[in-house]
Amino acid sequence: MSRDLLLTLSSEPRARRLIQRLGLPIPLPQRLDREDTPYAEQPLRDRRVLALGTLRGELGRAIARALVEAGASPVVASDTDVFDAPGEAWGRRAESLDAHLSDPGSTSRFEALVFDASELAGPADLRALYDGFHALVGRLAPCAHVVVIGRPPEEASTPAVAAARQGLEGFVRSLAKELGRRGTTANLVLCETGAESRLDGVLRFALSERSAFVTAQPLVVRRLAKAPPASTWNRPLDGKVALVTGAARGIGAATAACLAREGAKVLLLDRPDDDAPLAQSARAVGGVPVLLDVTAPDATERLLAVAREHGGLDVVVHNAGITRDKTLAKMDAAQWDLAVEVNLGAVVRLTDALIEHKALKKHARIVLLSSVSGLAGNVGQTNYAAAKSGLVGYLRHLAPQVAERGVTVNAIAPGFIETRLTDAMPVAIREAARRLSALGQGGQPR
Repeated sequence: MSRDLLLTLSSEPRARRLIQRLGLPIPLPQRLDREDTPYAEQPLRDRRVLALGTLRGELGRAIARALVEAGASPVVASDTDVFDAPGEAWGRRAESLDAHLSDPGSTSRFEALVFDASELAGPADLRALYDGFHALVGRLAPCAHVVVIGRPPEEASTPAVAAARQGLEGFVRSLAKELGRRGTTANLVLCETGAESRLDGVLRFALSERSAFVTAQPLVVRRLAKAPPASTWNRPLDGKVALVTGAARGIGAATAACLAREGAKVLLLDRPDDDAPLAQSARAVGGVPVLLDVTAPDATERLLAVAREHGGLDVVVHNAGITRDKTLAKMDAAQWDLAVEVNLGAVVRLTDALIEHKALKKHARIVLLSSVSGLAGNVGQTNYAAAKSGLVGYLRHLAPQVAERGVTVNAIAPGFIETRLTDAMPVAIREAARRLSALGQGGQPR
């Protein structure tokens, strides 16, 4: 894997000081804190989390409960009382923000910040974001995590309310770029009314090192799918069967390793031509290699047989993908057809078959790997972008159909991730792509 020279320099204190002293305009990225261990019961244990904003009603109580149960040490405005009950139950009473601000010699930093913006009533209420963040963003520690919580604009009662709610997205995307140079992430969580009880998992992820390269994103917590039975935070996938396609290397192999750490029995699927790296990845996680070309005429029947052999699937991650890059004028039909078939056609066909033949268990999880290039478009990738964008249309139509069984369907659109595919880029393009991230660097497959 090619080395990011600026990231290497940034980890050398003397080099960083020299560049700053010379006033060179070199954007040294912050090396990110990452988490590679299994999920813990209290991932925010003893971390000082600043909680601001409305913090009232069912949503405020859900935020307070999630933070305290995750082990956080909340710091709140003096008039906030939603933390009283969970704080007393868990022995984690909230500290007063006033006490921190009134001490001129205090150098305490916050590892995370949560802002409840759920009660915006119009454009003027956006001023609360300025008032809340202006004096406090400087107190965030490097590699901190910021989450702004709002309600979906679609639920708004008036156009003015919708405008204010939509404004949160632009605010968070811009804030993420301002804070990214210090390795800090900022994400927006839009929680539907009635979905407050589902907020805790999202907050645990977004406020911990697991979201180290997830920033400037709007995440929506919906009540659409039937709620699953209660689960534990430790090894939540014990007894589950997960299928990952394109699992021989890169993001697929890292995904398989993550699922295995959480207790899943992982089926790693890839092309027969990749049997050696696939076997190596499977051995590393104690998984089962499945040699299958997703474009083969009998791929559906063979996948269904594998699913039945293992008693059905609880998790399906469609990671397999290819690029066949050419400008449209120079692209031949075979290049178009193959990119669309692997990245979209096979995904639709295999997923439909798994659903139709009841090879997915209740409360199963389907995750599709889209791409930033697919959503934003890219020169020379009309075939790839059409397919990856098509995945989003597919999931939006599919999700309501399977929600009654508790099955969820989501897509992830990775940005620049350091893999063998990005290693093959020309040096100048690769370097520019790294710096386009709000965090000023590429992500890791894990």
